[in-house]
Amino acid sequence: MQSDSFSCAQSRLVLLFVCAGAVLATAAGCHRGPAPDVAATVNGKEILTSEVEKNFKANLGENQAQPTREQADIERLNILRQMIEEEILQQRAAKLNLTASDEDVNAKLTESKAPFTQEEFDKQLKQRNLTVDDLRQKLRRALTANKLLNKEVESKINITDAEIGSNYLAHKADFNVIEPQYHLAQIVVTGIPAQQVPNLQNNKAGNEAEAKKKIQVLQEKLKSGEDFGGLAKNFSEDPNTSSSGGDMGFIPESSLHSEPQAYEAIIKLKPGQITDILPAIDSSGPARRVVGYVIFKLIAREPAGQRELNDPRVQQTIRQGLREARSQLLKNAYFQLLDNEAKVHNYFAEEIVKRGAQ
Repeated sequence: MQSDSFSCAQSRLVLLFVCAGAVLATAAGCHRGPAPDVAATVNGKEILTSEVEKNFKANLGENQAQPTREQADIERLNILRQMIEEEILQQRAAKLNLTASDEDVNAKLTESKAPFTQEEFDKQLKQRNLTVDDLRQKLRRALTANKLLNKEVESKINITDAEIGSNYLAHKADFNVIEPQYHLAQIVVTGIPAQQVPNLQNNKAGNEAEAKKKIQVLQEKLKSGEDFGGLAKNFSEDPNTSSSGGDMGFIPESSLHSEPQAYEAIIKLKPGQITDILPAIDSSGPARRVVGYVIFKLIAREPAGQRELNDPRVQQTIRQGLREARSQLLKNAYFQLLDNEAKVHNYFAEEIVKRGAQ
């Protein structure tokens, strides 16, 4: 009787192992690896290798030298990491019903196309290896991310008057201007050929004669009342200032002394006035040389001296600096929280490691 009980128990144990093995085998059989075109998944949502490659080619552009395999894969890993972060944000925004609407996207697309003719716009897309649908998708994702961050981060930032006062006292010396400063904007035109044109109109003078004619046309437009900043964005050829409407920020008077002709013209201006056409000087090399033409606008002139806390510009500068610092801190923490909650599988990274171990 005991023997029969033992045999029965043993049979049940064997059956249990067999059943468990069958379940595991079934589960293993049901688990499928990623499809060949999947670079990563975010909470089960696939990011395709083809999309990574499309962004890689868009970043590479048309006229750049081909990178080595290692350089290319480093860039692909960086692109994929960014796409993963973007997907995490998009999923969070969708959960909070903050996805950008078609109306939002259409308005932004119209704004993006406004400075260009249709031919110029199509050329810009081609240079970036993008279609209109690709651009619409990028705009939707960017607008969605902005809506999310505005709600989850920016709306929570409050800079108090007390914080501004404390910051001023801690950095009072930074607001002591030791010499007069000139807030300037510029429109620059050169006859030097360039592969990339920094202005919205993709407009570039090809030689000295074209540069002279172009700056004269722009001067006439300014005299007729057209906006300086708008013309700078659309036509100025300086890569550092064209996107900001030619704004150069505040320039110390001592820095202007290095260009006597420009200095003499600028000190005679009242805020809002512009200079005549002046030579544009390149002093980055061993010898100063004229490279084109420039028109300056004086936005404001600041005398030397201590700026007090009751100056609205001082308060605005401090408020903006504190807001930017707090925004960056909160965004970094917010991104980390979303990363903690997300289930990410980076198959491309696995492939790179596996390839390196062989």
